[in-house]
Amino acid sequence: MTTFESTAALKSDLRAAALARRDAISAGQRAAAAQAIAVHSLPIEMPKGSVVSGYAPIRSEIDPFPLMRGLAQRGMILALPVIVGRDQPLIFREWTIDTPLVRGPLGIFQPSADTDEVEPDIAIVPLAAFDRAGHRIGYGAGHYDRTLILLRGQKRIAAIGIAFSVQQIDAVPAEPHDVRLDCVLTEREVIDTSR
Repeated sequence: MTTFESTAALKSDLRAAALARRDAISAGQRAAAAQAIAVHSLPIEMPKGSVVSGYAPIRSEIDPFPLMRGLAQRGMILALPVIVGRDQPLIFREWTIDTPLVRGPLGIFQPSADTDEVEPDIAIVPLAAFDRAGHRIGYGAGHYDRTLILLRGQKRIAAIGIAFSVQQIDAVPAEPHDVRLDCVLTEREVIDTSR
């Protein structure tokens, strides 16, 4: 087995274990965790008018909408990602909490195609597992890594991972193409990975 194959297999095992822990969280605990994350103080500059992308939660992901609602009240412009295609970076469309969403090609809710495309200054990133150094394991398609590399080549963009604390692992087997998060928010704490 090559090093690449063994790293991929290890990530797959770590992902499956973290997702199993995430799936075991009750509905009440999920809602409480989303509210707890929404009131955290963030270690990132967020000037009024900054574009903040979130995501529409799928499966047992933590719900970022309470956090996004609070950011909108502080004058941030919200956006959600749109999957363009396999091996393609994401694009982002402007969105408000009250705007209806449509199902995208993978069944994930997203803004409609007639919504303005924007570039985020801050990306709230979903994940399967994370470590305290800011490394994350996603779902294996590489959409966020590809997108953040592209955007960071053009401008400064902060990446904030949000997750349940049970998704933390000791160490993610990070590869050169894996993009580090600037911080991770859980229901228990804010982990500033820039220190």
